[in-house]
Amino acid sequence: MAYHPKSEFLRVMIDRGYLADCTDYQGLDEALIAGVVPAYIGYDATAKSLHVGHLMNIMVLRWFQKTGGKPITLMGGGTTKVGDPSFRSDERPLLDEAAIAANIDGMQQVFAKYLSYGEDGTDAIMLNNAEWLDGLNYLEFLRDIGRHFSVNRMLSFESVKSRLDREQSLSFLEFNYMSLQAYDFLELNRRYGCLLQMGGSDQWGNIVNGIDLTRRVLDHEIYGLTTPLLTTSDGRKMGKSQGGAVWLNGDMLSPYEFWQFWRNTTDADTGKFLKLFTELPLDECDRLGALEGSEINEAKIILAREVTTLLHGADAATAAEATAREVFEKGGTGDDLPTLTLDAAELGEGISIVQLIVRSGLAGSGKEAKRLIAEGGAKLNDAELTDAGLFMTPADLAEPIKLSAGKKRHALVRLG
Repeated sequence: MAYHPKSEFLRVMIDRGYLADCTDYQGLDEALIAGVVPAYIGYDATAKSLHVGHLMNIMVLRWFQKTGGKPITLMGGGTTKVGDPSFRSDERPLLDEAAIAANIDGMQQVFAKYLSYGEDGTDAIMLNNAEWLDGLNYLEFLRDIGRHFSVNRMLSFESVKSRLDREQSLSFLEFNYMSLQAYDFLELNRRYGCLLQMGGSDQWGNIVNGIDLTRRVLDHEIYGLTTPLLTTSDGRKMGKSQGGAVWLNGDMLSPYEFWQFWRNTTDADTGKFLKLFTELPLDECDRLGALEGSEINEAKIILAREVTTLLHGADAATAAEATAREVFEKGGTGDDLPTLTLDAAELGEGISIVQLIVRSGLAGSGKEAKRLIAEGGAKLNDAELTDAGLFMTPADLAEPIKLSAGKKRHALVRLG
């Protein structure tokens, strides 16, 4: 890009591959040099845990703090009640207050691993937009805020346009989401001096709305910055594995499974992911990413170790690596493998091997499990599994069994 920033934060964003777009490079750069800038990213509480798809923006907040900024993690206790329609083909299911509160509790556990919260200048703060959205008076909001929004302009945003072009319903409830998110930025600027909103590039329209609204109502200059939507080299959306979402909370995905997800990175993505998801120096990321053949596997192990250490701590990363080496190099079962525990009542007379493969997370459906067996990709206790009709009795499960899908994905099944 043509602009050469003076601030350390923007240099990191550009050099490590975090930057998709910015509303005003020079203005933001000068604000970052002038003093401590508060910046926020919003997270709607739609699940009990954040997942790998959120991790790039969490790393952006971490770098923002490391380079002298003040991060704000904004929990969407209010906006979750409406649901963000951006690039979705359907309306999100609406959650009640208790479910939203439980989800926020679960999500907060992750932020504390990456950010330092407190009362001082660059300490992070956590806020909930229910603080100002829950008490809004609808008529006042329409008069004071709604009059600043052009429906023509809102319809032109790609996130809305794509939904309408496919003739999929967009409810008035969802359409209001844009004005609520814009109002968040206005309130954060008014209450906390927040100058910057960051988010994925799918949030560009929402961010620009907030900047326009704040300029109109408060006459304040504020900024927006987006990160690229991340896909793997084979075109898949980052954050999904064959077993489902890659959660960041350890009680929803074990540190071993998290480590293994990163170890399974494709060769082409290794260098890029080292830059985005670790704090290793850039020249080291480039060196490791350029390795070829069997050597790239050591780079993937370093990637898995570094990312797992940031989230779960060095001990968990070391234990995961030791388990992986035992499983792959010595043919053992490994104590930390993902484990499916069945009780006797659940097992009854027995259970099909296809069900066990699905329930242990090695396949997404019975059809996928049968295809895995037919193609020779499934193993039972390290021996190739050829019979999709195999039925496992309680006697067969007297000792834990090890199931494998391909060379890299394993699970234990045991009786509780």
